[in-house]
Amino acid sequence: MKRFEQEITASSQWLSAFGADPSGGMTRLLYSPEWVAAQKALKTAFETAGLTAHFDGIGNLSGQLKGSKYPDEIIMSGSHIDTVVNGGNLDGQWGIEAAFIAINYLHATYGKPLRTLEVISLAEEEGSRFPYVFWGSKNVLGQAKKTDVATLSDANGINFIDAMHDAGFTVTDECQPPRRDIAAFVELHIEQGKVLETEGQTIGVVTSIVGQRRYDVTLIGEANHAGTTPMSYRKDTVEAFSRICCESLAKARAEGDPLVLTFGKVTPRPNTVNVVPGMTQFTIDCRHTDSQVLQRFTHQLEADIYRICDEMSIKAEIDLWMDEAPIPMDPTLVNGVTQLCKTHQFNARLMHSGAGHDSQIFAPQVPTVMLFVPSIDGISHNPAERTATSDLCEGVKILAHTLYQLAYLEQPDWH
Repeated sequence: MKRFEQEITASSQWLSAFGADPSGGMTRLLYSPEWVAAQKALKTAFETAGLTAHFDGIGNLSGQLKGSKYPDEIIMSGSHIDTVVNGGNLDGQWGIEAAFIAINYLHATYGKPLRTLEVISLAEEEGSRFPYVFWGSKNVLGQAKKTDVATLSDANGINFIDAMHDAGFTVTDECQPPRRDIAAFVELHIEQGKVLETEGQTIGVVTSIVGQRRYDVTLIGEANHAGTTPMSYRKDTVEAFSRICCESLAKARAEGDPLVLTFGKVTPRPNTVNVVPGMTQFTIDCRHTDSQVLQRFTHQLEADIYRICDEMSIKAEIDLWMDEAPIPMDPTLVNGVTQLCKTHQFNARLMHSGAGHDSQIFAPQVPTVMLFVPSIDGISHNPAERTATSDLCEGVKILAHTLYQLAYLEQPDWH
């Protein structure tokens, strides 16, 4: 335990220096100088530890400990190196650190594995600089191409492709060929919620990642004088929004867990004190682990929006711009890791992930399992993001047990 504590502390302090924000947080955006420095430093660290390290075309970094018997079967673990603006130093980064520490421990303790162990530092997941998410994992799995990003620019007007070239990477017109050598992917991550902490548990074995449906909604009524327009004459889009919001949230509470519904951004126009708001734009984010429930609930939500607006002689424009199905993790791996937790007496629980992760890109094509450690107060995407060192140690330990089963044994013996 002490060894892991020291390595975790040293690793975090070292890697967190790349993109450290004066306010105490982390800002390491895709292809930024801070991102480039972190990836290059990791490559040097991988090589110093005896791993074979290389970048792919778009900047994903891999460090491999070659297998002695099945070198072309890859047991992969890691996460993304990019951050949100002024975020914490665990989201994404921790999964890379933990995989590196676990692989070094296994190598020192058991020697070479039968199958190749690979720690991967994925280029991007957050979409914090450019309006595109999972660029790293989508390229690993052959799901991204140049045309997806060619016209994208950041807040400073810098083009995606130009930023990539300046960082020393490039992308072909067609998708990178998907990697066919990955036998399993294991991602360790902070929970970014309060379930584990509230329940006093240290490991979450993720069964699925929720599906998400996101909307932009525009309500069009009539702007008019706030003093001279009687209430019965108004086409007030804020009133319509408030009815939609209250009715929908009440139905979400009645539906119960694990459904969640959020009205996250609301913009009334003209947004002034003495004018009835003639237009209101707002967002909707709805998530659930069951695709049928998610579809049913959101279809009803859409119908309610149109009904309320019809009653008020207001026009509604609904744009469903994200429709991601729930993604289950591999049942064999979930069951195996659950048994490992019982055998080695980890205080663990099965749970779903309410946030998106790279594992959802891997899981449809590669046997995948995701593991959580607690987040203090459930805080993430924030400089206050923290996890107790003892819980980080437990995460490294269960990750090492899992990688040992997959890489060092002919067949896993989860007991």
